[in-house]
Amino acid sequence: QVQLVESGGGLVQAGGSLRLSCAASGRTFSSDAMGWFRQAPGKEREFVAAISRSGGNTYYADSVKGRFTISRDKTKNAVYLQMNSLKPQDTAVYYCATSGLRDGATRITEYAYWGQGTQVTVSS
Repeated sequence: QVQLVESGGGLVQAGGSLRLSCAASGRTFSSDAMGWFRQAPGKEREFVAAISRSGGNTYYADSVKGRFTISRDKTKNAVYLQMNSLKPQDTAVYYCATSGLRDGATRITEYAYWGQGTQVTVSS
């Protein structure tokens, strides 16, 4: 059974940092495109960042470019999201996703597996 578990969320002040982790189990995802999405209250789930199957290419939403960094550890079957210079508008539930149909996939429908999400709250 495929399972993705996010961790690392929490409450942080504006300007602070958090590092989200996503551990995958049930099968290896070392050759899969992976991504992070977020969903704020009352809003649709939106793309945040993605990493290619090789890990050599990364993709970001304009709203997080320069502040967030996605990375992966194939030996641990995990993907990470380092979030710096956090803003109140970054407040959302963050989801990791895997088995993207292509490197840099930005649409929800392009990913096969999803985690349950981790809450990130940024106070002003």
